[in-house]
Amino acid sequence: MPFTPFHLGPALFIGLLFFPFIDIIVICIASVIIDVEPTYYLFFTNRGPYHGLLHTYLMATVVGLILSIVMYPIRRYYLKLLSLFGLKQETNFKNILVSALIGTYSHIFLDMFLYPEMKPFYPFEGNPFLYALSVWTVYEICIVAFLLALPLYVIRLIRSEKS
Repeated sequence: MPFTPFHLGPALFIGLLFFPFIDIIVICIASVIIDVEPTYYLFFTNRGPYHGLLHTYLMATVVGLILSIVMYPIRRYYLKLLSLFGLKQETNFKNILVSALIGTYSHIFLDMFLYPEMKPFYPFEGNPFLYALSVWTVYEICIVAFLLALPLYVIRLIRSEKS
């Protein structure tokens, strides 16, 4: 992983760029939830690869679907939280699902350049994208995406105040 919070940069950028069609809360959660796997291995056991089964597009799809099913019934609560940040959004299951899949897939996409134990296209072996981008390039993508998200957020705030 780029250090887990770095995944939020691309998630925020995509979420704000395609607001209100992308559910910002869901895409942000989805972009980091995949890292429960390395967190588990880091803190509870030394067995298994840090970037194993959850770090595949197959399981990212499953995680995205489960996250959507969990987030849909509680959407009215987290949308209230979002309004505290000056953003008002309506959402539905389709937007939640698309947001969850974009978030989980973006996580796999960023990580697949970095970790030799990853098999992003499981059940197929290997990772043809390993080291195609340097570690620093992946981090720079995350940082630049976050920095680009900041003016998008300001634009969204200004538009929301006008309406």
